Amino acid sequence: MIAPIPKLLSIAGSDPSGGAGVQADLKTFSAFGCYGMAAITALTAQNTQGVTASYPIAADIVVAQIDAVLSDISPDAIKIGMLATPDIARAVAETLARYKARNIVLDPVLVPTQGISLASARLETALAAALLPLARLVTPNLYEASALTQTPLAKNADEMAAQARLLCDAGARAVLVKGGDLEGEPVDVLFEAGERRIFRGRRIPTRNTHGTGCALSSAIACELAKGAPLIDAIAAAKAWLEGALEAADQLRLSEGRGPPHHFYALWR
Repeated sequence: MIAPIPKLLSIAGSDPSGGAGVQADLKTFSAFGCYGMAAITALTAQNTQGVTASYPIAADIVVAQIDAVLSDISPDAIKIGMLATPDIARAVAETLARYKARNIVLDPVLVPTQGISLASARLETALAAALLPLARLVTPNLYEASALTQTPLAKNADEMAAQARLLCDAGARAVLVKGGDLEGEPVDVLFEAGERRIFRGRRIPTRNTHGTGCALSSAIACELAKGAPLIDAIAAAKAWLEGALEAADQLRLSEGRGPPHHFYALWR
């Protein structure tokens, strides 16, 4: 008997250039052999050069999208990305709690690498209060971890672990602080159940890193949907992302910061 396909829902903003947001999530879900669904929280104007405009969707319309999916199809995991406003964050949290959603991976999108802000004022507070307790894993980068904890930007693994601990103290079950912006080889730090674990990676020489945070959190969600333990899910996702970054230059999309090659394994 063929096992049922893992089903994942992305709750995130739209990137018309396809490198980040819902589009990147759906590509990642497909790359991992999963069935992808999406509830869009915001429309953006962005490309490989940066973000030029962002328009949040009304919270009730976001909830209606999630209701439409969850009342019919039960996801094995949910990836949350850009939420844009505190109202959307609270509405999403209330809806997911009502459905008792599981395997939620929260990637707290706050500030893009290039362009305008993707978050309104006080979104950090709403995320911490409403969504941290629901998430199986929270995956902030260095800047987002700093904003969520109201502490200075971490400069090493010890400081990253301290921020992750603060977020766990605030209600998160597990936190993976991503250290791709550190000098030298990238280091990610997981804090869960009072213990930390360090994941070391390789610095891939490419400018095409647009949407890597979206891709990594979505890949982790895919592995959780398949039943993998959290540590194994993170390790598998990181290995896949390194391959996608190594192949990113093959896409030759533009002169800007393109995305990783989500389907690199299919092109071999």
